[in-house]
Amino acid sequence: MEQSALRNTAPPRHRHRFFAYVAVVVGLASIMLVLSVVREGLPGRVDAAFWVFAVLAVVADTPPFVQSGRDESMPTFPSVCFTFAILIEFGCASAVLVQLVAVVVAAVWSKHTPWRAAFNASQFMLSFLAAGFLLPQDKAGGAHALLGGTSLLWVLAAAAMWFVVNNLLVSTAVWLRFGGGWRAEVRRAVVADALPTGALLLAAPGLVAAAHINVWLAPLALATLFAVRRMTRLATQRAHAGRLDPLTGLANRKGLERSVTGQLCEHAERAEGGAAERRLALLLLDLDGFKQVNDALGHRVGDRLLLEVARRLTAAAGASGPDNLVGRLGGDEFAVVVPHLRDTADARRCAVEIMSALAEPVLIDELPIDVGASVGVAVYPEHGTDFAGLMQHADVAMYDAKGRGDNLAVYAPESDHNTPERLSLLADLRRALESGPDGGIELYYQPQVALATGAVVGVEALLRWRHPQRGPIDPEELIRVAEHSPVMRLLTLRIVDEAIGQLAAWRSTTAAAEGVRVAVNVSVRDLHTGEIAERIAARLSQTGVDPSRLELEITESALMADPRRVLATLAKLKKLGVAIALDDFGTGYSSMLHLRRLPLAEVKIDRSFVLGVATDPDDAAIVRSMIDLARALGLRVVAEGVEDERTWRMLVEAGCDLAQGWYFARPMPPDRLLDWLSKTAARPVISTK
Repeated sequence: MEQSALRNTAPPRHRHRFFAYVAVVVGLASIMLVLSVVREGLPGRVDAAFWVFAVLAVVADTPPFVQSGRDESMPTFPSVCFTFAILIEFGCASAVLVQLVAVVVAAVWSKHTPWRAAFNASQFMLSFLAAGFLLPQDKAGGAHALLGGTSLLWVLAAAAMWFVVNNLLVSTAVWLRFGGGWRAEVRRAVVADALPTGALLLAAPGLVAAAHINVWLAPLALATLFAVRRMTRLATQRAHAGRLDPLTGLANRKGLERSVTGQLCEHAERAEGGAAERRLALLLLDLDGFKQVNDALGHRVGDRLLLEVARRLTAAAGASGPDNLVGRLGGDEFAVVVPHLRDTADARRCAVEIMSALAEPVLIDELPIDVGASVGVAVYPEHGTDFAGLMQHADVAMYDAKGRGDNLAVYAPESDHNTPERLSLLADLRRALESGPDGGIELYYQPQVALATGAVVGVEALLRWRHPQRGPIDPEELIRVAEHSPVMRLLTLRIVDEAIGQLAAWRSTTAAAEGVRVAVNVSVRDLHTGEIAERIAARLSQTGVDPSRLELEITESALMADPRRVLATLAKLKKLGVAIALDDFGTGYSSMLHLRRLPLAEVKIDRSFVLGVATDPDDAAIVRSMIDLARALGLRVVAEGVEDERTWRMLVEAGCDLAQGWYFARPMPPDRLLDWLSKTAARPVISTK
């Protein structure tokens, strides 16, 4: 609902203040009208010009002109031209009475509420009364006769007074109705109303002059008004066409934004009034596989498919709710606006109903084409308070659905990698990386224990960051923030440099860490280029560290992202002598093919399986199968998340090679790790008996 439509309703808040203002304006106008009639008297005998002007004033406002603005439609009342001419020629009382009749007719035509009609009449009355005070009385002529000696400058001043008073009265009412800044509302109203209303007011002296020559020249003004009305209608139609998609006839992005912006005002007032159905949902749909249809069958078939999808979505949205609006954003993206919802569950239900329209294949030239879609849902006000925010969050939800292999997702902040908080954290992380050791970024190390001997044979390097304001940042949150940005590259290079530097430092200062491997996690982005392999080769050469003491942990998603480039990078690392471990084994796309193709030395069983080994027979069976599979392929097996003795003993029985977890030791900084290694050098971490 546009603001122009909401003007016909009372505000949910400050109703008393708003109606008090309306009452003051109506009361003041009534008093001033009585005084004007007493001062001037009722129109006595009037000539034909008065009746011509009066009839033209009433006819001209059926209906008023409607200007199509960016956010709302603004009415303009052509009757002002004729009633201002009456003011000039016959006096204020005559002009006010004719304008009252014109307002009543326009109110009936436009279905205004009684209080709005009364206010409109009063605003015009006060405007005419204020303008009338500037027109000097010509007692000899019996009127404010323009050609009888009234200066044109006084007429122009009266027109300016009418314009200022009218816009001040209306702007104040709009400000009280919708809130915001009073000055901004006055400025907006003056800018929007200056040309149409100003032109009507300035045409009035010409009408008076024409009537003095021949009264029947005045109706010729209707031809001009008709032409202006026609041009206004064409401009409105062009503006409306500019808000429609040319292929489907649905609303385009501009049309959707206009509709949503208007409806958000309505829903904000519903919330203020305590209405239950005060939420609005924006559904963003992206067709799955549409590019393949275009590539295989051509754009004409693709267009026909889009037309059928538009028809189905429109029908389904209409069946789900009469006020729902379907739009096409471009390409294979559609949007549906669903107003008057109770909660997010209601929005999801409507989305499922609308999505059901695409369940059946589309038949084109007897060829059935299956059409699926991924849908993201954002709900006002929880997920955004304007069109841009709702669109952004619906887009995030849509890609979240695609990433999860689902067809529907409601926006969740944890799935959004571009929230202001995350962007701020990412900027802080970049600064911390660029500031060197003073940035609060450091590595902790968690020991890996050989289950057969109880000896410490390796450590995993784990990232830690103490934010200057937020304190310690959760490592998982840190990786989620960085992994989709170029900062991930800086972070990985920093970790690799620090881990290799730590190996070099241990070699030269203590024998406690002799032979201990350091495992470092690398991301998908790191493996898409050969930079990581080149950086490791350079650092190993500079420090003289044995490559076999460094191990890189990768996930299967890295291989799935771009197998060719990832395998090329892994081949370079293997050639250097750096071991490769498959992390989170069992949680991704594990297959014999991957295990055979990758140059692996080790697999790490994910902690989600290890934690249940001692209590869940299914997890125990899965872990044993993983161990058997890895050992059959000649791979070392590491179990993550060992937290109790019973789990450790079951892993030993199953033939697992290494384990790490709180049962053995928690992650610790380098200096504490050396102390811990020195204490455990004389005896195994665990007894193998």
